[in-house]
Amino acid sequence: MNKKHPKSALSEKKGVASPEILSKNSVEQIVRFRKFQPSANELIEGILKQDKVALSRAITLVESTNFEHLEKANEVINACLPFANKSVRIGITGVPGVGKSTFIECFGLYLTSIGKKVAVLAVDPSSTISHGSILGDKTRMEELVKDKNAYIRPSASGENLGGVARKTREAIILCEATGFDTIIIETVGVGQSETAVHSMVDFFLLLKISGAGDELQGIKRGIMEMADAIVINKADGDNVKRANAAKSEFSNALHLFPAKKSGWNPKVSTCSSITKDGVEDVWETILNYLELTKSNNYFVENRMEQNQYWMLETINEQLKTNFYNHSEICLLLEQNKKAVQKNEISPFAAAKNLLGIYFK
Repeated sequence: MNKKHPKSALSEKKGVASPEILSKNSVEQIVRFRKFQPSANELIEGILKQDKVALSRAITLVESTNFEHLEKANEVINACLPFANKSVRIGITGVPGVGKSTFIECFGLYLTSIGKKVAVLAVDPSSTISHGSILGDKTRMEELVKDKNAYIRPSASGENLGGVARKTREAIILCEATGFDTIIIETVGVGQSETAVHSMVDFFLLLKISGAGDELQGIKRGIMEMADAIVINKADGDNVKRANAAKSEFSNALHLFPAKKSGWNPKVSTCSSITKDGVEDVWETILNYLELTKSNNYFVENRMEQNQYWMLETINEQLKTNFYNHSEICLLLEQNKKAVQKNEISPFAAAKNLLGIYFK
C-alpha cells in the first residue's frame, strides 16, 4: 500500500502569469521611456517648468560616466545656472544609527508644511569592497517621498568621493533651477564626506544622540569645528534627561573652539523626530544664522569661495579621469604596477614615467 508523502515546503509552485496589459503594454512603455533620450533643450525646458521627471533625467545625465554625455550635461548645467543660487543649502551629518533619515523626513515635512519646496540629496561614495550604497534609500522616507513639494534623490553609486561630491554639487544647481528653495544634503557621517558636504552648503548640522556619558569621546575635532549647530536627536520618553545632559556637555565643549569666520556662535538643541518637539527650533536657528551671515556678507563670500573650490576640485578630478582613460596609460599601467611590486622600479620613477607619457 503506497503512503502519500507530505508535500515538501521546498516544492515549487506554478507561477502566475502576469496580466496581458502588464506583460506587454506596460513593459513596452517602460522600455520606450528608457530608450528615449531627451535633448538638452527639452531637459532645460522641463526643469524650468518644475518637472521632476526632467530633473531626474538631468541628474542621471550629470551622473553618467559616459564621455559622450559630458557635453550635453554641461549644456544643461550652464543653462540652469542663472536660475540657481536661490535656495538655502543645509548639510546634515551624523554616524549611522543617529536617526538621520527619520530626522530629515520629519524636518522636511515641517518645511513643506510652511510652504517650502524641499530637495534631499545624498553624498555617499559606495563601499569600495561591496559597492553597496548606504544612503538615499527612499523607502526610509515614505511620507516625504509622497509630498508633492519634496524631491528625494539617492546618491550616485560606484564612484569615489570626489566624483559623488561633484555630481551632488551639480545636482544642487539643477534642483534650484527646478524651484526647490531648501536643499538638504545628507552624508554618511564617516570618512571625508563631511568635508565635501561642508564645502557645498550654507549651514552644517551635526546630529547626535545621547549615550552613557561618553558623548564627546570619539568625535573628530574637525566635525565639531565645521558644525553650525548640534542637535541631540531622539530626545523623547526616558531619554529626555540624557539628551539634556548631552546638550550641556556639547554646549560647554563648543566654548573651547575658536570663533567662526561667519561670526556665528554654534547652537546646541534637543529634538524628537517622534514627538516633533524641537523641529521648529532647528529651523529657527537656521533662519537666525542666515539673517546674521547675510547682514555681514559672509553668506555671499562663502558661496564665492565654494565656487572657486569646486572649480579646482573639478580640474583635479578631470585630470585624474583623463589620465586613467589615456590609451597609452591603459596599456602601460598594469605593466608598471607589476614592476613596482617586484621592486624593479621605484613607485616614484614609475609615476614620473607614466606622467611623462601622458603630458608629452
